[in-house]
Amino acid sequence: MSTRRCFIITGASKGIGLATAKLLAEQGHFPIGLARTTPASFPGEFIPTDLSDRAATAGILEQVLSRHTVDGLVNNVGMVRPAPLEELRLEDLAAVMDLNLRPSIQCMQAILPGMKQRRYGRVVNVTSLVVAGVLFRSSYAAAKSALVSFTKSWALELAGLGITVNAVAPGPTDTELFNTNNPPGSESRQRYVNGVPMKRIADPGEVAAPICFLLSEAAGFITGQNLFVDGGSSIGRV
Repeated sequence: MSTRRCFIITGASKGIGLATAKLLAEQGHFPIGLARTTPASFPGEFIPTDLSDRAATAGILEQVLSRHTVDGLVNNVGMVRPAPLEELRLEDLAAVMDLNLRPSIQCMQAILPGMKQRRYGRVVNVTSLVVAGVLFRSSYAAAKSALVSFTKSWALELAGLGITVNAVAPGPTDTELFNTNNPPGSESRQRYVNGVPMKRIADPGEVAAPICFLLSEAAGFITGQNLFVDGGSSIGRV
């Protein structure tokens, strides 16, 4: 049986983050969820956290590390704010870039000393199929592309220390974030479905499964990868 591990998950109150927490708990691990809204139930410890607030995030991380030995991290929190290029507001660009990137660095910097000392760690960044390019997602695609870059750079930095860093890039997934921006029956939702060779969107659990594998001890020789979980969308259209 594998060792019981403790993982921080950002954006853990719903969708992919919550599905990952549930699966980790089923596997015998202890998830710590950080997000603004508290879910009805959570399978580990949940701490309401406004990750858009740098100081508040730092304070919560300090509290977590005073109580727990953290073995890994899932950087899942995100924001989209879609807009065509000519309507893109610079303040929205700044907000999207900040929330998709800055908490991942804060969390990494907080847990890294402990992981280095123990020479063990697992990190998964949740990126997106949008890194391949998509309409009206200039800010979001740029932020997720930067997260892919983080993945590769951190993997190289930490490869000799027993710490792996990978990314999972979901295609369209049945989450609140996706459904808010692409409501059932909308043209944008149908455009996404048409672009998936499997002709459907993913269940959050189908994305959580590869995330949890990359967090496992069995994935110790995989690092620096961005795994597309997209029903074949990144390959091409049928």
